[in-house]
Amino acid sequence: MTATPSTDGKAAARHAQPEPATAQPSIGELVAEASQSLSTLVHSEIELAKLELKASVRHAGTGVGLFAAAAVVLAFSLTFGFLALAEGLVAAGLWRWVAYLVVFALQLAVVGGCVYLGVKKVKRVRAPKRTIETSKETVAYLKAATGSTTRG
Repeated sequence: MTATPSTDGKAAARHAQPEPATAQPSIGELVAEASQSLSTLVHSEIELAKLELKASVRHAGTGVGLFAAAAVVLAFSLTFGFLALAEGLVAAGLWRWVAYLVVFALQLAVVGGCVYLGVKKVKRVRAPKRTIETSKETVAYLKAATGSTTRG
């Protein structure tokens, strides 16, 4: 307690005010502190996610690059494999031109099979009917709720 200087003891006791033991922060200060802490936490989580994603993307990129390299090597290797197959047919007694024609026909058959299966798969692609229907329903509901009409 602090007393104001006075010559009279009773006046000093009357004017004495208690000192606060500890200053407590106001509601505004508490909200500001909580907001700052939450902001720091969110920024930290975002930075952690960025670091984790960078590592994942780096690994994925390396993997994709290695798959591409394997595809290129396979493409060049197929040439030698087909040449070896044709020469094997020549060694088996076919004329050279017939052997190469057989290998060419085999390649065309593989290409034709891939095209057939690809066309079959592409024909199975359909528009997202349920999504379109629900979107139209949502638009109709919103128009009805706001009272707007379609101009046309």
